[in-house]
Amino acid sequence: MSVSADKQEQFDAFFMIAHPLSVNVIPQDTALPDSDEFEALMPHAFKLAGQFSSADTSLLRSLKNLGDQADVLVEYFQAQAQKLDWMLSYILEQQDDPKYRHSTIKFGGAGMVVKLSRPMTVGDVAQLKLFVPTEHSAIFCYGEVIACEQVEDAYHTSFLFSRIRESDQELLVRASLHLQTQQLRARNQSTSTS
Repeated sequence: MSVSADKQEQFDAFFMIAHPLSVNVIPQDTALPDSDEFEALMPHAFKLAGQFSSADTSLLRSLKNLGDQADVLVEYFQAQAQKLDWMLSYILEQQDDPKYRHSTIKFGGAGMVVKLSRPMTVGDVAQLKLFVPTEHSAIFCYGEVIACEQVEDAYHTSFLFSRIRESDQELLVRASLHLQTQQLRARNQSTSTS
């Protein structure tokens, strides 16, 4: 079975970065849930993570509009947000099930490629829990297998995100760009020291 050109185009629409992240891949025997079912199936910890992230962003944006007198408040709220990030990271780590744990090869806003020990079939659906420590967050979504290629003793399996919150997709885009910036800085430092 081959993937449709439309799905491959969706997968390729976003930048992807080669970077290992821990991901739980839980194959599903049922069809992809609709939007309401997706929200109902999402564990509470993942819902909280999204709410914290959007609340922090809107609060800091509001404070920055106050000008110079808000600098102290911004610093205070950033320190509080960092504490909450650490606590939330700990809570989200409890959602990581070693039985389903794998590692990404690369990821982006539209999907990811995961190294699996067993093959999956194009069109298979999986529940995915993607852990993004650089953003102190984790993402709950569903993906559809659009490719599965054997590489040595593993299977590089491409998942197109089929059910994902827009805010989580934005988080993945930000995370991939942050990691690319770090890689560029590291490369520039190594080039300037050699």
